[in-house]
Amino acid sequence: MIAVLRIADKQIEIDLDQPLDISIPMQSGPENPNAWYVGHPEFKPVVLDDWVGAVQEGAAVNFTSMQIIPHAQGTHTETLGHITAEPANVNRAFHRYFYRASLISVKPETKGGDQIIDLHLIQDHLKDPDVEALVIRTLPNDSTKRTRQYSHTNWPYLTKAAAAYLCRKGIQHLLIDTPSVDREEDGGKLEAHRAFWDMDGIPREHATITEFIYADESIKDDHYVLEMQLANIEADAVPSRPVLYRIKSIS
Repeated sequence: MIAVLRIADKQIEIDLDQPLDISIPMQSGPENPNAWYVGHPEFKPVVLDDWVGAVQEGAAVNFTSMQIIPHAQGTHTETLGHITAEPANVNRAFHRYFYRASLISVKPETKGGDQIIDLHLIQDHLKDPDVEALVIRTLPNDSTKRTRQYSHTNWPYLTKAAAAYLCRKGIQHLLIDTPSVDREEDGGKLEAHRAFWDMDGIPREHATITEFIYADESIKDDHYVLEMQLANIEADAVPSRPVLYRIKSIS
């Protein structure tokens, strides 16, 4: 189905029948990707007295309880409520769900034992002033990111300068394939989070960060339309399903 959208004063045509899903499905158990030293998601039948909510156990329906930690266990979208004392729920950050986006592949640089994504690695990719969302795919890229156990691995992260640049460029939605835009252990500084949300200036309540994505190699670096699909939960971070669409025409 062909859809014609008007985004950033441009008329854009996309094919809704050809979505490019860049989320990681959440599943129960150890095959799920994981970070931050916590357990895996756990999906299990509800038990009420002698009744077990599973068809295999004789129930008429499957009736499942899910224990999840969005920040640690898969693709999730967060707002500045992640680092503020005042509540700032993800759902309230969005006034629409389709955005002009750019997908870029970046090979982090090694400095002091860290893998960093510095300003010069991303700034040449943002020449289009209409880009509202940036999707960062780190290299090397392979399907093990779908199940990788990230705790104690010191994953690649954005520098404060890079995050501040994205803020200045007006990037509203930042997506990356690591568990966090910041260093795994940084003493609570969260410099990239704070710089992207402009916490030392005018905090950007409608800007979001999506972590733990996975963009398959078949999805080439290019401009796209991004659709943000979100769990309708009032929280600072929720499971999400970002989807890209190739642009068929633009005027």
